[in-house]
Amino acid sequence: MSVTAKTAVVTGAGSRRGIGRATAHTLAAAGWNVAILDLDEASAKEAAHEVAERAGVHAVGVGCDITDEASVDAALAVLDGALPPVGALVNNAGITSPTPFLEVTGEEWDRIFAVNVRGAFNVTRRVAPGMAERGFGRVVFLSSVSAERGGGVFGGVAYSAAKAAELGFTRALARELGPHGVTVNAVAPGLIDTDITGGALEGERKQQLVAGIPVGRTGRVADVADLIAYLCREETGYVTGVTYDVNGGSHIH
Repeated sequence: MSVTAKTAVVTGAGSRRGIGRATAHTLAAAGWNVAILDLDEASAKEAAHEVAERAGVHAVGVGCDITDEASVDAALAVLDGALPPVGALVNNAGITSPTPFLEVTGEEWDRIFAVNVRGAFNVTRRVAPGMAERGFGRVVFLSSVSAERGGGVFGGVAYSAAKAAELGFTRALARELGPHGVTVNAVAPGLIDTDITGGALEGERKQQLVAGIPVGRTGRVADVADLIAYLCREETGYVTGVTYDVNGGSHIH
């Protein structure tokens, strides 16, 4: 059952300064082979090359639009035979939207849900049967503190609603897959310094946000990646259906 004989799939890990890329590196350092699915195929391949070179594991990068079932099927078909069976899935790919509710269009609402919720469904639905059949699996959803506190950082209502949907998805799936040796957990990051938040985190706005964080700093991608890797370990088999907050104490509940 060693992770060295298994593959971890990380969606949306192409971005250089994102949580997904950091997670791919951390999982590889723990011995996982890694598959990176990203809308930007060149970034996915570049990330996989970087991971393989640094950790000495097998890594494959594939272009994939997770909102499209055929694209997901095609991407995962590339992994069959190229990498060991999938033992972990990190549903990291997501998009945010700061649009106020009174201004949001139906089209934007659907787009936010298509990536964050339907996209996670498309990939999870495809890999979960194999995990259940093999009797081992680790699924981690990237939610957000916005789902818990009701926005207020960067995400508006559409984003908060989609990220809250992922929490319900996590809990219900944990109940169904638990008997098959598959755990399902969620991670809810607060303010993390990534490409998504980077530009908005300057000057006075950053000072205001950090003032509300007890540990006195914004989060680093490694803060989230380390927790995800912990949840994917073989030894973490009695933790499931849980949401882990990584927010420096900015939201305590």
